[in-house]
Amino acid sequence: MVVFEDIQDVEEWLEPLGYAAFWRAVLPWAIFGPRDKAHCDRLTKSGEVREDAVLAGLKVMARIELTSRLGLEHRIYDPVDRQYLMSMH
Repeated sequence: MVVFEDIQDVEEWLEPLGYAAFWRAVLPWAIFGPRDKAHCDRLTKSGEVREDAVLAGLKVMARIELTSRLGLEHRIYDPVDRQYLMSMH
């Protein structure tokens, strides 16, 4: 299982996943059940909703769930020159 340190880690993990890869990747996290997948499969196969639109929504829901479940925060960038910003001359 993947270890996430912040929300951006989750986003970076989800971003490259296609539809089938997404379902395989989130399976260990038990975010969605078999009925959810069957519903999404029906929507895409019937042509009612484009697969990329369903996938975008699924990724948002997965990010929100993992963020909540794991108590993740946004990544805080530490500028390389921070040490010099605090020094007095």
